[in-house]
Amino acid sequence: MTTLRVLIVDDEAIIRMGLRAMLEEKGYQVVGEAGDGSRAVELARLLKPDLIFLDIKMPGMDGIETAATIMQDRPTPIILLTAYSDRNLINRAKEAGVLAYLMKPFKEADLVPTIEIALARFQEIQALRREVGDLKETLETRKLVERAKGILMKRYGLSEEEAFQRIQRQSRNLRKPMKEIAEAIILAEEI
Repeated sequence: MTTLRVLIVDDEAIIRMGLRAMLEEKGYQVVGEAGDGSRAVELARLLKPDLIFLDIKMPGMDGIETAATIMQDRPTPIILLTAYSDRNLINRAKEAGVLAYLMKPFKEADLVPTIEIALARFQEIQALRREVGDLKETLETRKLVERAKGILMKRYGLSEEEAFQRIQRQSRNLRKPMKEIAEAIILAEEI
């Protein structure tokens, strides 16, 4: 098992130092620290951590804006650290893609469960994103094949099954995906 690489972002050095000690004691590797949102974004891009702890209230870009920026660049599990339980902040955190909200002062015993649950939810979300992408690709292919079948049926007076078999056979013979064959048929029809 590889060691989890963590980035800590808090404008208070004492908080960063205490969190680093707790994380390292639990076997996590702290790969970087930042005191503001802009530096956090830079370090997230440069270090590619597996997990990020972000304070909400920081000078300049707050933790929620920082989280949203990081999630757009390179989705990463983010746990917010805060002394504020304001409903507006919680809603903004959810919209930014934050996976956990840990209230200060937190106990060392809260860290591992929070980290493990955030990581598990992140992996589930990533798997769902991949699945949605695959389904979109499958649907797009199906639409193209249907359109190409229609063209072949009209042009050559084929049945739907015969048109499909022709596309399938050409796909096999040319060792190209059916999507590419369908696109070529459609393109030829448009010329």
